[in-house]
Amino acid sequence: MGRFATLLDRLDRMLALAERVLEEQTGDPPDPDIFERHLAFRWDASRGPGRVVPVEEPQLFDLDDLVGVDSAVARLVANIENFVSGLPSNHVLLYGERGTGKSSAVRGVLGRFGGRGLRVIEVQKDDLMDLPRVLAALRGVPYRLLLFCDDLSFDAGETRYRELKAALEGSLAAPPDNVRIVATSNRRHLLPESAADNAAARLDEHGDLHMGEVIDERLALSERFGLVLGFYGFDQETYLRIVDRHAAKLGIRASRDELHAGALRWALQRSSRSGRTARHFTIDLAGREAREREDPSPSGSG
Repeated sequence: MGRFATLLDRLDRMLALAERVLEEQTGDPPDPDIFERHLAFRWDASRGPGRVVPVEEPQLFDLDDLVGVDSAVARLVANIENFVSGLPSNHVLLYGERGTGKSSAVRGVLGRFGGRGLRVIEVQKDDLMDLPRVLAALRGVPYRLLLFCDDLSFDAGETRYRELKAALEGSLAAPPDNVRIVATSNRRHLLPESAADNAAARLDEHGDLHMGEVIDERLALSERFGLVLGFYGFDQETYLRIVDRHAAKLGIRASRDELHAGALRWALQRSSRSGRTARHFTIDLAGREAREREDPSPSGSG
């Protein structure tokens, strides 16, 4: 009897192990309760078919802090408003120079619309091959979900973009109604451009322009985003407006002239006049001012 009980115990453990392995290989839809408790997630493809993992403390952003990109932000917000309201809405590509607020805009709409059921799931470029599986897992989740691909671009010869292209349009299986794809990129067309590509363009006998297969392929990806918004570099006036806004929020005490002079020197050193540059400068200045208040002596030694 003892040997039989031991055998049954081993069999139970083997069945439990087999069940766990099967779950890892086939995957289960995410528990709807996690979308109630969390705003942001990432797709983890490190085990089995992948799974949705909560981000415990997501970095949200105040959309009012995005200065100089008002038109693009307004159009993004209007599109997300439609999406969370169950109205027709587009997939979105935000492109432009680094540090101009593309990723911050996505974090900003999460903060603004999270209370109305919007959630964001970040998908890394390396995991785009899993996109059909991600979309299948999210179908039917009772929330409005943004699949977020940050800083997206593809090198020559890469093929992972094809899964994205098919998910946007072109696949027999349409993306779920509760999911929209939002990508940010420094490249307007996501794929590299070269002079040789442009040389392939030609005029036919009727005078119609044909762009060539390479250019057609590149445009075929970016044009499947229904809404394409440009985030452009700032002039000096706009850059200083951003500095003023961050300085006010951080309680910086420097005079306006000192603040602007320091901000311009900082931008010159960084070779960048962007919102990110302005934010980094004001953080640095706020830290220096805080140290000086704690130890006002010139030497800092008491």
